[in-house]
Amino acid sequence: MSDLRDLDGKHVVVTGATGGLGGAVVALLLERGATCHVPMFEAAVPAHVVWRDHARVHATPSMALDNEAAVTAYFAALPALWGSVHLVGGFAAAAIADTSLADFTKQHQQNAVTSFLCSREAVKAIRRTGGGGRIVNVAARPALSPAGGMIAYTTSKAAVASLTQCLAAEVLAEGILVNAIVPSIIDTPANRASMPSADFAAWPKPAELAEAIAYLASPANALTSGTLVPVYGRA
Repeated sequence: MSDLRDLDGKHVVVTGATGGLGGAVVALLLERGATCHVPMFEAAVPAHVVWRDHARVHATPSMALDNEAAVTAYFAALPALWGSVHLVGGFAAAAIADTSLADFTKQHQQNAVTSFLCSREAVKAIRRTGGGGRIVNVAARPALSPAGGMIAYTTSKAAVASLTQCLAAEVLAEGILVNAIVPSIIDTPANRASMPSADFAAWPKPAELAEAIAYLASPANALTSGTLVPVYGRA
């Protein structure tokens, strides 16, 4: 069993931290001693966010994570970085005949481009410490088991999966381990509202996914890299 304070003194970026999964991830990383840096698109921290007044959370509002210059400047200004967890993204479903190029591009901007830019800049920031680190992305079950009706979303998450594996191979010798979790439908209020007749009990919970992410982002993970970790629950 790993030390539950194994992230003491370590700085970790968490994107998408105002969402259901992001809130759970930040809460667990804080519990384990991390200082969390949270770039967010909102102009202010939403009132519902449980970590909003925590002393070890440093939020940066009005941050566009698909803006190359903004992401580069953000990571360059961070203190010694240990890890980066990339949860920000979007979802859209439509048949291919109803998917415009703008729709397709938007999904890739929200999912693949944000993960690429944050991963690239996280590598640079972690390299400055010379002590290795961890990067965790989020792919999605359809990227591994494609289904119809969501081609823009699925291909964007497939790009995240490939990015994760390619980057893992590139930086392994530097002690930077790169992985991605691959969830099914996550049990969040938004997903329940959009699918009211679904079996919510079968969906993985944010707190459960946070445990997987925290392990992959921790020093306790000394061996696993380039892995797409299925976290489907019973869905």
